[in-house]
Amino acid sequence: MAILPIIETPDPLLRQISTPVEAVTDETRALIADMFETMYAAPGIGLAAIQVGVPKRILVIDLQEPEEEGGEPVKKPLVFINPEIVRESEDHQLYNEGCLSVPDQFAEVERPAEIRARWLDENGTAHEEDLDGLLAVCLQHEMDHLEGILFIDHLSRLKRDMLLKKLAKARKLAA
Repeated sequence: MAILPIIETPDPLLRQISTPVEAVTDETRALIADMFETMYAAPGIGLAAIQVGVPKRILVIDLQEPEEEGGEPVKKPLVFINPEIVRESEDHQLYNEGCLSVPDQFAEVERPAEIRARWLDENGTAHEEDLDGLLAVCLQHEMDHLEGILFIDHLSRLKRDMLLKKLAKARKLAA
C-alpha cells in the first residue's frame, strides 16, 4: 500500500469525467487499498480515484463515526465502484462540506437529503440501498468528482471566488 499524492484545484484533471470500471481486478483492489491509506493519512472521509490521478469511477468512504456518544471513531470502510443515483428525495439538506482537493476550505452545500444508490463493491458484488445523513452527502460529493464537479461549483460565484481567494492566500503563506 502507498500514500498517493492528492490533486488539488485548479488542476484540470479534476474536471475530467471518469470512465467506468470494466472489471474489478487485483489492480483495482490495490488502487482501492492505496486510496484508503491516502484518505486516512490526509485525513478525510471520502476520496475519488480522480483525486489521486486515476480517472476511473471508484470512490472510497469511511465516515469514521464513533459507535457511542463520545467514543472512539470506528473504521467502516466502504467502496463504491461505478456508483449511480437511481432516486433522490425532494427534501434537501445543507451540510458544511470540505474537500481534500480544495484543502482547508469549507462551505454550506445543499443536496438531496435521501438517495437510492446502486454500485459494486471491491469484490464486484452489486448493491442498491437507500442512504441518508452524512453518508448520502458524502456519496453525492464524491460522485460529483466522477463528473468533474467540485463542491465549490455548487456555490454562488461570489462565495466560490471568496473561497478560492482564501485558498490562494493560504497557499502563499505556506510557501
